[in-house]
This record gives sequence, C-alpha cells and structure tokens, in this order.
Amino acid sequence: MTNHWIDLKNADVILAMGGNPASNHPISMKWIMRAREKGAKLICVDPRFSQTAAKADLYAPLRSGTDIAFLGGMINYILDNELYFKEYVVNYTNASFLVNPEFKGPAELDGLFSGYNEQKRNYDKTTWSFQKDENGIALKDPTLQDPNCVFQLLKKHYARYTPEKVSGITGTPLDKLLEVYKLYASTGTPDRVGTECYAMGWTQHTVGTQNIRAMTIIQQLLGNMGMAGGGINALRGEANVQGSTDYGLLFHILPGYNPTPNASLVDLATYNEKNTPTTKEPQSVNWWSNRPKYVVSYLKAVYGDAATRENDFGYSWLPKLDVGQNASWLMIFDKMLKGEFDGFFAWGQNPACSGANSNKTRQALTKLKWMVNVNLYDNETGSFWRGPGMNPKDIQTEVFMLPCASSVEKEGSISNSGRWAQWRYKAVEPVGQSLPDAEIMNELYFKVKELYKKEGGAYPDPIVNLSWDYGERDAAGKIKHVDIHAVAKEINGYFLQDVYDTKVDPPKLIGKKGDLVTSFPSLQADGSTSSGNWLYCNSYILKDGKEVNMMARRGKDDPTGLGLFSGWTWSWPVNRRVIYNRASVDLNGQPWDPKRPLLKFNATKLSPTGTPGVWEGDVVDGGGGPAGSPTGKLPFIMKPDGIASIFGPGLAEGPFPEHYEALECPLEENSMSKQRVNPTIKIFGDEMDAAFSCDARYPFVCSTYRVSEHWQTGCMTRHCSWLLEMQPQNFVEMSVELAKELGMTNGETVVVASGRGEVKAVVLVSERFKPFKIENSTVHQVGVPWHFGWQFPEDGSGYDSANLLTPNVGDANTMIPESKAFMVNVRKA
Repeated sequence: MTNHWIDLKNADVILAMGGNPASNHPISMKWIMRAREKGAKLICVDPRFSQTAAKADLYAPLRSGTDIAFLGGMINYILDNELYFKEYVVNYTNASFLVNPEFKGPAELDGLFSGYNEQKRNYDKTTWSFQKDENGIALKDPTLQDPNCVFQLLKKHYARYTPEKVSGITGTPLDKLLEVYKLYASTGTPDRVGTECYAMGWTQHTVGTQNIRAMTIIQQLLGNMGMAGGGINALRGEANVQGSTDYGLLFHILPGYNPTPNASLVDLATYNEKNTPTTKEPQSVNWWSNRPKYVVSYLKAVYGDAATRENDFGYSWLPKLDVGQNASWLMIFDKMLKGEFDGFFAWGQNPACSGANSNKTRQALTKLKWMVNVNLYDNETGSFWRGPGMNPKDIQTEVFMLPCASSVEKEGSISNSGRWAQWRYKAVEPVGQSLPDAEIMNELYFKVKELYKKEGGAYPDPIVNLSWDYGERDAAGKIKHVDIHAVAKEINGYFLQDVYDTKVDPPKLIGKKGDLVTSFPSLQADGSTSSGNWLYCNSYILKDGKEVNMMARRGKDDPTGLGLFSGWTWSWPVNRRVIYNRASVDLNGQPWDPKRPLLKFNATKLSPTGTPGVWEGDVVDGGGGPAGSPTGKLPFIMKPDGIASIFGPGLAEGPFPEHYEALECPLEENSMSKQRVNPTIKIFGDEMDAAFSCDARYPFVCSTYRVSEHWQTGCMTRHCSWLLEMQPQNFVEMSVELAKELGMTNGETVVVASGRGEVKAVVLVSERFKPFKIENSTVHQVGVPWHFGWQFPEDGSGYDSANLLTPNVGDANTMIPESKAFMVNVRKA
C-alpha cells in the first residue's frame, strides 16, 4: 500500500475493484465505513454482487479479465471532460515529456506497440524513449500540446476506449459505467481525494501488472498519489505478505528490493553499475543511487567479518541467476515436472492446492527424490503421494514432515499491507514437537555447515562463511536457541566502525562502532555499516543509550487527526506513513487540501541545524525544500527523474496499458484490436498446459475467490471445526438464469470441469451473478472458492481444489497465474 489501512477513512471516494474487502479484508472495511460515515462514497466494481457491493453507494458489474478496458474508459472520460488536476499533472508526472517520434502504439499498429518481435514474443524498446536535450534531460512541453508529449499520446491511445466500446467488452451497463466514471473523476480537484483498494482480482491475470498501472495513471491524472486518503492500496491476503516480499521471498529480489545478481554481473562493481540508476535531472533525489551502500551493508550483515573489501564483501558468495532465468512459481513446477529438481522445501505453503493447474503441480512432485513439508498440519502437498489418481508404489519421492509453530506460538514481527511492522509476543508454547521457523532453520544451518566442513562440496563458501550470531552458543559453537531480537537488530544494522559525516568541517560523528544504525541515510558503501534490509533501518534503534524496538511501540497519540499514529509500531521507510507524501503539497510546500494537511513546509521555523525551513506532519519523503524552491526536490524520490510515470516503458507489454483478452475467454476476437491476448506472455507448450478458448465444451467464464470463513487453501481453517461447519465444502456459484438453463437446483452436487481437470462442487444459485451482454451475445460467469482439498476432511466431503481447473499461464511481468478468468463447464455429477 502506498498509504495504510487507517488512512482509508480520509478518502472522499473509495473504489473497491479487484478485491472484496468486506469479506476478505474486514479491517480495511472498518475504515472504509468510517469514511462513509463522514460522507465518502464507496464504489464497487466486481463480476459478482459481493459483500462489498452490498455496502457500496454504487455497484457496477464487469466480466472477469476486462479491467483494463474499464479503466481505460475512465482515463478517456477524464481526458475528454478535462477533469484532470492540471497543476499536479504538469509538475509531478511525465505527462509533459516528449517521446521518441518513432514511437507508435496500438491505435496505429492494431494492438501492438512499436518494436514487437513475433518470434521472440517480446519488444525492442528503443522507440519507447524520451527526447533529451544536450544535458541529457528529457525535453518537456508544459502546455501539453506537442503531439509527441506523453499527454497527447495518452489521449490518442485511450480515445479508442469509448463508453460504448467499453460497455460492449466488459458487459457493464452503459449508465452504470458513466456513473462510476463521473463519481471517481470528481476527485480530480485539490479539495477531494480518491483511493483504490485491490487484491488478487487484479493481479491474477495475464495483464495483472498493467491492471494496476492503469489505475496509477488515473490516480496521477486526478492528483491522488501521495495524498491522505489517496494512493494505490494492495489488500494483502495474509498478515505478513508485505513483510515476505520486503525480505526477498521472490526469486528476483534481495531484501529491500535490490535485484538478485545474475551470472553476467561478475563482481560488485559490475552489479552496481548495472543496477544503480543515474539522472541528469538536478531536482531529482534519485534515491536508488544509494544502492551500493545498501548492498554492501547487506553483504556485511550476511557474511560479517568474512566480508572484506579485498574479497568484494563476499559478493561472489551470493547465489546468482543464470542470464534470462525465470525462477517464478510456474517455472519451478514446469522444471520439476521435467525432472530438473532433486529436492523441494514446501515451507508454510500448500502448492498441491494453491498452484495453478494443480494436476500438473501434483505430477511434478512425483518426480522429486525428496521433499520436506514444513507446516502446522499434514496437507495435500505432504500427502500428495496418496492423493486422487496417485499410486504410491510408482512414486519414489521421500517426504519429511517438520511441524512448525503457529504465529501465536512464537515472538517476532509481521509487516502488514500498510508497511507497518508490528512486534508480536508469544502467547502460548508450541504444541508437541513443533518448533518456530527460526529454530528449524537454525538446526538445518548448523547441520549443513557441519557436513560441508566434514565432507566438502562443490562450493561450500556461501554456507561456511555465513554470519550466524543469533544467541548463546554451546560448547561446539552451535546456537542453542535463536534470539529473535538479535535477528531484528541485524536486520536494522550496526555501525561496524566509528562513522563520520565528512561533508562538514570538522567531520561529525554519525555513529559509534557497535551501535545500532539510526536510519538508512547513515549506511555506507565501504563496509563500515551492516544492515540485513535497508528499508528496516530505524526499526530497532539506540535512544538515550537504550535499545528500543520501534516495532513494539504502542503509542496512541494522533495529533494530525489523520490516523497517522506515528507512535504506534513502526512503518518503513523511517516510519513514513504515506509514500510520496511530498506530492500532497504544491510547489511552495503548502497542502493541496488544507483540510487534510499530511505535510506542510514551514519556511520560518528553524531546523535542528539552525537553518530556516522545516517540514511538518508525516515523515517527509526525501530531503530538500519544496519543489518550487531553489533547493527544492521533486516528490517521487525513487524515480530517477523525480516524477511519476504516466508513460512507463519498463513493463513487458507496453508503456500504456492495453486491453487484451484472457488466454481463455468466450470471444473469438478482441474488440479493441486483432491482438487477442497479451503478446508477451509465456506460452507453455506441453500437453498438461493446454488452453481452451472459445471452445463449446467450456462455455462459461470462471473465477476463483475467497470466503470469510476460510483462509488460503484452508490448511488451517479446515482443521477448525466451527469454521468448517460454516463452510463445509466446495461450491460453485451461478446465476438464477444459468441454473435454469442447466436444470440445476440449489444444493445439488455437480462437476465443474476445464480442459485441465475437474472438481466436484455444490451448486449455489445466487442473484449475485447476472448474465453479461457482450458484443450482442450472452456470457455467463461462475465462481468457485479455492480453500478446499481432498486431504481434510478425511472423508473427502469437502471435495478438492478449484486450482485443478486453472490454466498454466501467468502475467507477462510477474508470472502470477491467471486464476481469475478462465473457461469451464458445469455438469451434473
């Protein structure tokens, strides 16, 4: 989230699209309802009349997989009616930048952008560039009239997204479509603000990243980024998903969102040169220019004293990706099925039910020599070998079960959707032989290290050189039990030497050797500081000579009245509650909206250094004065040019979002162009990867979704008898009209089938789904929750996973599977 949960109360208009907060994120709904109590309006756009829709002021249905068409129409509406916040757009976005005259878009190339290579299914992005002056700074037209400026190219691109065209694609009634556009676009004035809440309903598509990009363009046009009550807010489906990505869970990033090195980056200097952005823009903070400091400090945290300047701080010990390697979820199980893995740790997950095309996932597990299942309970993954369609005699995979402690059985932090890192105490002792994850890792580490020292190996250095100082050691040097506070302190970081600010005379001591680092501006690239994750510097600090766990704070003061609660826990970065908050003020540092003063520049107040000029309110995003002052800095500090990107050349399929149909859809053609599907998605070509679009055998659109009573694949909630009683088995929700057409009644058992598999379900006939009118034809949509699996309840009464149905295809940028739009049939059991 760019903002945070409580901040939702500050919005004038909330758009819930791509999620169902009332059912699946009830805390967010609490604050949405708080906003409504103050007069805010809630819009819900969803294929189904969801629980959120029931509380909304305005509901509009749309067919799954058509979000870009819907949002593109809103962009067109805003531009046509001149409802954009011009001062914000001109000064804080790249709308005025002049693009390469050779650039062409889908309006000219029938669904493609310039540079497409059909054989490679990717783009040469040479023409997706800006014109620059002799100093290397982008040329601009502040009048926004130049035909090559981003603003005019945006207008040209989305002029095709007329209300009538969008209605025909999405199935959204024209009157409802225009009502949504009018209400949300009303936030394009300084005194009104809108926010968006999304979840997997936006991400789990072949155009998932571009769904979100389309909304960011809307927020930029309306001036809603950086504002209290604004932003783009991902509703995470688990309390620590944000924390897991912060700490490098994904294959392509290290902790703190630094890129994972690949084999071509042979040393640290090459890595830094490749991954550290530069800028010629004098007003840009370009915060990622500090990456060398963060990476060296990370290496010092990982390898400690073994990391020296002479050995490149241990950079060669970091695992490297092969050039071009994609190690995302779909790729892992594709490689596993082909026998390219010996072993697999399933740690806190249940891929036999959570992964797309679960039949393929389950077959992939049969190719392993061994698997370790770390979980609270046995599950469909741990017991895959005895599941439906499996013959244990034919499976050689050796499975180990390591029972782990639940979140209430261990101490530590979680980082929620709003980036708030909250420290939790241990409520009860772990059950039986279960251990906290850190204790399991501790046992594994010392055993693996012992084996490397005893037996050698191809490359033991990355293991034997690890720093592992997390508690008291026994006589053999092994950590007896992990002190989780020691882990948190290492993540924050230490001064490893006395560090001075050499920019002042005489040099000023920043930190003493052995002290906790106060904040990431103090991190150094010379090995004199450590930090396991630069974003979490300032989370565990030294204050008045005492160590303070900032994440454990519980202060309840809120002097701004905006719900910042700066003394409650701690949020990254540096306890900033709203990212890019400098965009909430004008060029002089005064709030766009004085009623919601998130930030304000007081030009007469003296700073701690004695110079006039102080930012008041939230922790300011970056240094310097207001953008209009001589020392001013632009607000989007993580961008090399300092401003937000309406034109975004970094994504795989284009600098502007374009509507493409899902891989499986009910239409033979894309109404926007001849390019039916995203031209840059990876097509898996094996038999188990088959897709079935416009196939009479699978005539209905299907989407998976969650229910309040269960969580994820249900591994925990299915073991809670009272939750299982409320939602005992898999169901398929369908409209009254479709049930009548199929001759099905509420409560009967049916089979939902796709081209990849089938699953039993109980029919739920509901008025929440309605047939869509798409291009003069009727399209039905059904929904199936994904919380069930064959392993528990043990009698199989809950049926199996909805992911037996979903296709083996993902987003072109992230490879997240397309689980929210695919084709199925429903037949009587």
